[in-house]
Amino acid sequence: MTNKQDILTLDDVKLLVDTFYTRVRADALLGPIFDERIQDRWARHLDIMYRFWQTVLLEELTYHGSPGTKHITLPVGAEHFDRWISIFYTTLDELFSGEKAEEAKWRAQKMADMFASKIEYYKQNSGRTIL
Repeated sequence: MTNKQDILTLDDVKLLVDTFYTRVRADALLGPIFDERIQDRWARHLDIMYRFWQTVLLEELTYHGSPGTKHITLPVGAEHFDRWISIFYTTLDELFSGEKAEEAKWRAQKMADMFASKIEYYKQNSGRTIL
């Protein structure tokens, strides 16, 4: 087995994103939610995810957006975030090793916690947001 490298290039980011979302789409819990929301716009979504992670991990400022507004109305709970994190971590561990891979895990967990909190607040407060 060869040593895994860290996430160093846009091609690495694309490998991570493509592998992760292939698994998400095949997942019985997450797949239907993503497919219902994204529909036939997967190429656009993946491009946004490439730019997001390129900005976050490689510090190449290619992403400009407000992800909270797109996620706040998703019909998801803790079990969905747990599965999302599990698939993300598994994908990272299989493909990469290093400081950026660990940073990706940390950032993904922080995002999951933030989105879960905002979605729960939205549900409990009649659609009011804390964005």
